[in-house]
Amino acid sequence: MADNHAQQSPANPQPLLEMRDVQISFESSTGTVEAVRGVNLCIYPGQSVAIVGESGSGKSTTAMSILGLLPGTGKVTGGQILFEGQDITHFNNKQFEAIRGSQIGLVPQDPMSNLNPVWRIGTQIEESLKANNVVPGSQRHQRVVELLEEAGLPDAARRSKQYPHEFSGGMRQRALIAMGLAARPKLLIADEPTSALDVTVQKTILDHLEHLTQELGNAVLFITHDLGLAAERAEHLIVMHRGRIVESGPSREILRDPQHPYTRRLVTAAPSLASSRIQSAREAGLDTAELHSHGAESADAAPVIQVRNLTKEFDIRGQRGEKKLLKAVDDVSFDLRRGTTMAIVGESGSGKSTVANMVLQLLQPTSGSIIYEGQDTAQMSKKELFNLRRKMQVVFQNPYGSLDPMYSIYRCIEEPLALHKVGSRKEREARVAELLDMVAMPRSAMRRYPNELSGGQRQRIAIARALALGPEVVVLDEAVSALDVLVQNQIINLLAQLQEDLQLSYLFITHDLAVVRQTADDIVVMQKGKIVEQGTADAVFDNPQQPYTRNLIDSVPGLHIEIGTGANLGLTE
Repeated sequence: MADNHAQQSPANPQPLLEMRDVQISFESSTGTVEAVRGVNLCIYPGQSVAIVGESGSGKSTTAMSILGLLPGTGKVTGGQILFEGQDITHFNNKQFEAIRGSQIGLVPQDPMSNLNPVWRIGTQIEESLKANNVVPGSQRHQRVVELLEEAGLPDAARRSKQYPHEFSGGMRQRALIAMGLAARPKLLIADEPTSALDVTVQKTILDHLEHLTQELGNAVLFITHDLGLAAERAEHLIVMHRGRIVESGPSREILRDPQHPYTRRLVTAAPSLASSRIQSAREAGLDTAELHSHGAESADAAPVIQVRNLTKEFDIRGQRGEKKLLKAVDDVSFDLRRGTTMAIVGESGSGKSTVANMVLQLLQPTSGSIIYEGQDTAQMSKKELFNLRRKMQVVFQNPYGSLDPMYSIYRCIEEPLALHKVGSRKEREARVAELLDMVAMPRSAMRRYPNELSGGQRQRIAIARALALGPEVVVLDEAVSALDVLVQNQIINLLAQLQEDLQLSYLFITHDLAVVRQTADDIVVMQKGKIVEQGTADAVFDNPQQPYTRNLIDSVPGLHIEIGTGANLGLTE
């Protein structure tokens, strides 16, 4: 067990925050659940600390206890939480309100549920300024604009008058960051602050946070499952597993030489670190086929989908003349080779999802063609299109929004089979059981409902559903971006295995280049609706032709970190 008090900071002997042997439990219908067991940690002024671990490891619970925001029946049942030497463990709500925001700020994880949909963004930030009494009334509006600019939002004055639904996920997250920093707290708790963001935006925001913390001397506690991000952004790393701290120490040291088997698993699974391994192996002239999910054996494979001069224009309401049409996709052409993975990468708004929706026949192209196995989909009859649906399936980004909450898991997976009249009831039941096995879910999950599952489990169900009809092409729209590294790694391996077993072709839509490095054979880079670069994964990563591509690659957190040797991570087996 690591000694977490070894975090001495000679310049500031007085810790800003200290947790001593903290225990947190929840009451459930079946009894007491111990969520956090004996956590010790120190954070000094101006220090950045990251807690990493998968969902359910207790990292968010630990962070929320500092703010007195434990959900439901959660209670600190043992130990002490000291903030600036004062014991805040059993503060009442009024006492917590006095330090929340002004002393300890929070950037929560999910931008959708943490912004009020009926209030303008500016009003919501103004509220946090008002609540913490930091800016006189007359200057609040100006301060809101400054905060939004600080958080990296262009055209902040206009944006402040908009509502959350008019913002992209990344923009909403920036608004939350502006709120968290509004009162200049001494400690900022950032709970997965950038999990919904593009790498370039993520880098901008994290650079900005770093700059602010250095300037203001405030400390940051990151809660994240992205080890690359944690290692790049935090000086000190705390690894949690099942409610306990299993390892703690300076970030780079832990990555170079992880001691605990669980930390080793995390380091092995982290996509950015895996990409960095692929990169350094290539630079050392080693064969990367071992590290890649599959090699170039399908280099001469015939295309299963050919996209030619695809264009999509949208009408903008209320605009006239040239501004009336938005070209979301502009003359895009590529081939998806059978049995391979093609990644379409780019920032939010680059048009990548629009391309995917046209390939899936969910959107009609303005011009251009999509040819599936030699046949132009625009010429297909209704019946042929219905059959095409069977051969082409999709796994969406948000595991919370893509499953019907009223359907049991069995019904979610069985529905496409019933719709396409596949097999008898008994055969369908057997197929659902087989699909659950394929995605490593217990068969008992059939009787459960989506709200009883974690995000990673829901995404497995979505994959099972996509595979139900035995498709040839699967479109993965940000399919692993919402998942923990270990779960993400399992799902990437699962997808690679399924691809090999079933000869699947994947169209992978993502902004996560670390995942692309691990999974893709070919890459198409999109910017503002156009393709700016395309080629094999190795060619694009080793020798990007465009500054835009280079910037995307350079923004991957942890890509340039020297990490432990293969021997120490058990990668030599």
